[in-house]
Amino acid sequence: MGKYFGTDGFRGGANETLTAIHAFRVGRFLGKYFSRGKRERAKILVGKDTRLSSYMFEYALTAGATASGADVYLLHVTTTPSVSYLTRTEGFDCGVMISASHNPYTDNGIKLFNASGEKLEEHILNRVEEYLDGGNIPLATKKEIGRTVDFVAGRNRYLAYLLTLSRTSFRGMRVGLDCANGSAWQISKAVFDALGARVFAIGVEPDGTNINANCGSTHISALQALVMERNLDVGFAFDGDADRCICVDERGDVVDGDGILYLSARAMKNRGELEKNGVVATVMSNLGLETSLARDNIDLLRCEVGDKFVHDELVSSGYMLGGEQSGHIIFKKVSATGDGILTALKVMETMIVNKCPLSCLVEGFKPIPQHLKNIKVADKNAVLKDETVIYTLEVARKRLEGGRILLRASGTEPVVRILAEGADDALCSEVVADVERAVLHVGEVL
Repeated sequence: MGKYFGTDGFRGGANETLTAIHAFRVGRFLGKYFSRGKRERAKILVGKDTRLSSYMFEYALTAGATASGADVYLLHVTTTPSVSYLTRTEGFDCGVMISASHNPYTDNGIKLFNASGEKLEEHILNRVEEYLDGGNIPLATKKEIGRTVDFVAGRNRYLAYLLTLSRTSFRGMRVGLDCANGSAWQISKAVFDALGARVFAIGVEPDGTNINANCGSTHISALQALVMERNLDVGFAFDGDADRCICVDERGDVVDGDGILYLSARAMKNRGELEKNGVVATVMSNLGLETSLARDNIDLLRCEVGDKFVHDELVSSGYMLGGEQSGHIIFKKVSATGDGILTALKVMETMIVNKCPLSCLVEGFKPIPQHLKNIKVADKNAVLKDETVIYTLEVARKRLEGGRILLRASGTEPVVRILAEGADDALCSEVVADVERAVLHVGEVL
């Protein structure tokens, strides 16, 4: 991770850690960098979520890019995966999504994609950071000044693409959607309506300040209540920029990213689509996923947390399916990034083709006890390097005997995460508490 860009873009408090000046300068760099040696202007695609500050960052970044001579195409409110898809299919030099994903509305972020719809390469991000710290780029003048183009039609092209991915009608299915008052609030319902489902949607009244507020994939209880009250077949919750999906089955039980990977891997294997018979997951995925997949002779390869790392591992391994427990799922054949709506469509298709409810599809997935604690801290690196913390972790590993414990810094928030899992639920809870006490003694906790 760099000074500004973490595992999922440049993220922080709006006009605090991430300011409009930062957005302007990112735009200035992108506009110039992607115009180098070109006879035609650079084409940059920009989308945003529903946060109050997203308009400010959209306009600031657009001003910067056009001031450097690029043409900027505005998707307006849209999803992160739509920016990825349209960047690679519509001939853009790069794509930009303004969103802080699952974070509260007070935060925002800038995610960058290359022409292939993948997260922008590290060496280019390093150059962006160098420019943010004081670089100089000449302004475009006269006919070299770029322009903005309304590209709302791009959303419809993405929606049409999603519809082509479903191999079955959803007619007769009762589906709940929690759109987190974010990017999915229009697109997701339109897709499910078009496929014939009867849709019950919540989190579809964005006001700029309620994105992810007690709704969406990080606050699943609202969707659970909807599924039970309306007697629905299934529910899907997205995060603020709709690159995550968490499911709720017909009984009101949560099916997270691990469960989605499990049922998707088995379905793909049955169809002969699981290349090399393997799946990519992160170090945060439950050990039970590994053992459950092994019963079907499916291998699990682990990587660092972040859908960027999942994608990189998919490319290097040749596997076709990967994801995170948090609900970022990548179906590599059809997407270069996590896509919550696409994931929901895949789960629906598997339910319908197999003629069984979601609870049946995950029946063979047996997670082991897992405890996760998130702690906001002022200095993540100080925590990771502290001798007392390191010693406490070693003691915890010995006590777990065959289980595991992890301490890692979030790549998108000022948070360290403690994860313990093993056969003994009480022991997992106990060792997490021990490590938490050690972390709290290091320094300032936010």
